Parts: sequence; C-alpha cells; structure tokens
Amino acid sequence: MTLRLQDASAECETRSREALVAALRARPRTPYRAVQCVLGAKASIFNSLLGTIQEKGNSVKLTFHGHSAWEIETAGTRIWIDPFLTGNPTADVTADQVVADFIVLSHAHADHLGDTVAIAARTGARVIAMNELALYLGSKGLAVDALQIGGGMDFPFGRVKLVPALHSSSFEGAYMGNEAGILLRDIAGTVLYHAGDTGLFSDMRLIGRVGLDVALLPIGDKYTMGPDDALTAVELLEPRLAIPMHYDTFPFIAQNAEAWKRSVEERTGTKVLVMQPGGSCEVPE
Repeated sequence: MTLRLQDASAECETRSREALVAALRARPRTPYRAVQCVLGAKASIFNSLLGTIQEKGNSVKLTFHGHSAWEIETAGTRIWIDPFLTGNPTADVTADQVVADFIVLSHAHADHLGDTVAIAARTGARVIAMNELALYLGSKGLAVDALQIGGGMDFPFGRVKLVPALHSSSFEGAYMGNEAGILLRDIAGTVLYHAGDTGLFSDMRLIGRVGLDVALLPIGDKYTMGPDDALTAVELLEPRLAIPMHYDTFPFIAQNAEAWKRSVEERTGTKVLVMQPGGSCEVPE
C-alpha cells in the first residue's frame, strides 16, 4: 500500500505527532525521501520525528559475513542476524570485532546461534528470538525479547516479526522452539525477509504479500532449499531483490550462485545479487 503524496501533506497539517507516526507505520511502503521532497517546508515534522534517519541516511546497508550471517545498518542502529563467525570458514570478521545493538536469531543450531552469547555479553546487544531460545539465552544473563511465529515487536529501528519456516531448532540436544523466518521492517518502510534455514512451502506467497524489498534465501540444499526450490520461492515471494545465502560454507552445500542468479532473472522479474563475505550493498528504493 502506498501513501499518496497529497494525502501525506494533509496529514502533516492535521495529525498529531503520535498519529503521524502511526500513519507512517500503517503505510510501510511510503518512501521517506519522496514524501520529504514533496512536503517542502512541512518536512520539519518529518525532520524532528525521523531526525536520526535524516542524519544517517535512510538507506538500509546490508553486509554479508558468510553462511547466513548478516549485519544490517539502519537509522544509526546495527542489527545482526545469525552471527555464526567462529568455526565459519567463510567469515570475514571475528566475534570480538562485532559491533551490535541487536541480534535477531532464526533458530538455535550452532551455525546460526553462533557467537550470539559472546557478542551480546560484550556489547550489551538485545537478542530477539523464539520464546524457548530467548528464555535459554536470558538464563545466560543476556537481554532478550521473546517472540513466537506470527508475533512481532516494535523497536527503535522499526519492527521485527517472526514468520514460519520449515526446519528444526535445538541446542546441545535441547528443544529450542520452532525455526523461524524473519521479517524486518525499518522505520522508513524497507522490508527485508531472512528465510533462515527452510524448505520450500506454499505460504511463502503470503509472506511476499507484505511487499519485500529484499529476500535472503538459502540455496545450499541438503539441510535447506536447493537452487530449484529457492527459484520457486522467489516466484512465490516476488521480492525486488534476492540474495542467496547458506551455500559454499562447507563442501556438502556447495552451489553455483551465479547459475542460480541467471535462472531467477530469466524466469522472474526479481533481480539477484550474489555477495561475497565482507561485501556490502544498500537496499534500493
């Protein structure tokens, strides 16, 4: 859903600051820069409400750190997803180099939970995870926010919602709740989907209905979707940009990401970006 620019101008004049924030969040696809340009002098309301974004730039920067580990920078906040660095032969940084404000986890397997405890203990980052996993991490003294599938929470940088994924989740033999996919929407409206470890399922079409700017999808096969199913996932999700992950970390999940890119772009309207560990990109508006 897109906010018409003339409506945005009227709302700036008539709504309270609190109501305006609610209006923006209810229309998550509204580009901040477009609204700001049209509003002109009235943009002072946006400047005060979203000052951090204006100062830092409202683009979302993604950095790939190998396997399924991602660093997201938005609104002056650093969010890590599945920080598996120690023992990850493709990782470009070590755990003690990480700067994090939040860590979001898809599940508890060692190649996703990774260095969460060490990073969060050192940096004070809050950990967002499925309820059972969050309770476990809370027992280790970490600051946590527990969610369940279908539930979401607002944070200073935007909103996180957990969505279904087909996989398992355990740590050292203990059940840690379900695997989850992650929907992250920043305050400017950019929507990112991290699929976690998952097989293909038809309800990906429902996930895609929110309007995805970026989909981070596993293509490694064996424990997740392989390239063919990941292509079908793109057809269901219809993201603007797809980025493959969870491949080439170990020999048993070796894949040709460039071949997958060609197949996706031949069969869909989605662009594909193949990233190397340490590589960064800004999410296109």
